[in-house]
Amino acid sequence: MTAPLRSFGRTLAAPCRALRLSIDRWLFQLGGEPTTSVELVQRRIFIVPSRHGILFVGALALMLSGSINYNLSLGFILTFLLAALGVNAILHTFRNLARLSITTGRAPPVFAGDTARFSLVIDNPTALDRYSIGIARDSRELLYTDVPALQATTVGVPVPAPRRGLLRPGRLKLFTQFPLGICYAWAYVELDTQCVVYPRPEAGRVPLPPSAADDATGITHGMGQEDFAGLRSYHPGDSPRHIAWKAAARGEALLTKQFSGRAASELWLDWNAMSPTLPVEARLERLARWVIDANSAALSYGLRLPGLTLPPVAGDSQRERCLEALALFKSERHET
Repeated sequence: MTAPLRSFGRTLAAPCRALRLSIDRWLFQLGGEPTTSVELVQRRIFIVPSRHGILFVGALALMLSGSINYNLSLGFILTFLLAALGVNAILHTFRNLARLSITTGRAPPVFAGDTARFSLVIDNPTALDRYSIGIARDSRELLYTDVPALQATTVGVPVPAPRRGLLRPGRLKLFTQFPLGICYAWAYVELDTQCVVYPRPEAGRVPLPPSAADDATGITHGMGQEDFAGLRSYHPGDSPRHIAWKAAARGEALLTKQFSGRAASELWLDWNAMSPTLPVEARLERLARWVIDANSAALSYGLRLPGLTLPPVAGDSQRERCLEALALFKSERHET
């Protein structure tokens, strides 16, 4: 009988999960088109008694029962006074979240294995200060902040980034128990934001591949390092050491110095230059190490991936482009 019961339970599991997701979407206003901003209006906020609130209600019930049994006028007064205080706490707890506007901020890229931080901007457009606003992604790490009246507060929500690619924070919960802690109000938000997670660079010292200029075929004009040959318009990614700062100080357009003679080495970081037996993720980790080392050495380098080629350029912008290409690389493109 055990095997049929297990099979029946697995058969019911999928419809039950689908039903629960449908109820969550309807009840908690989840799903729909992705958005970068959410306003906590009345239909988004839910409120229930907290654990302390349940004890508070129980204490009121005992006080009322004792006052009835012993005909205590002062007991009735105290019971109804505390009950009125509890009703007012419901209003103030709800109002502590109402009309707050939640907007996404920038999420800086991180490496796999690090912790991404998603910025949330909590805007309070009302004349009431908001206290002890909690933000939670799961029950293990809770953040609290205050939002002054007519101001906005930025909160960084930490999210583990175990693997490369695009990371989303998922569903976040904003909650509060202010002012008395006897009511618990919360709202769910799911914002359209993401963080780029770069591959974790290979550990240790990995020698860079040989540069293209090692074949003794220099060029007469371009990125050489010998004699000054003139100026050209600035291109993003040009080395700051080659910018004509004196001309810029005179108010002229940003120009880059050119030199004649042998060209500077152009370094290609090539996917196919590595051993075919190396796994996909190991190749990406090695390429990430090469990108970081080449950028630290101020080299002009390019990246070759299956289906993508980034021409050789020097500078931090090239570093970001290459690391992002490695982060978004789809392993299905090339399996060897």
